Amino acid sequence: MHADRVEISWDAAKSNWLVRIVTGEEVIRRHCKAPKDADEQTLRSAAKKTVQEEGYEPDVELSIRR
Repeated sequence: MHADRVEISWDAAKSNWLVRIVTGEEVIRRHCKAPKDADEQTLRSAAKKTVQEEGYEPDVELSIRR
């Protein structure tokens, strides 16, 4: 399957990163453990791993919101 887009942003309420996988009107939300000050490479790797675990193709547009 192919996701339309993937966003990763800091969730202050949970104190960890939130990965949002958007496919049409469906949005899958998964939290991942990474430090708040993680670099872009670390966040991209974490998001890619989460996308793959959900059964989507890893090559998708990814945006990081800090």
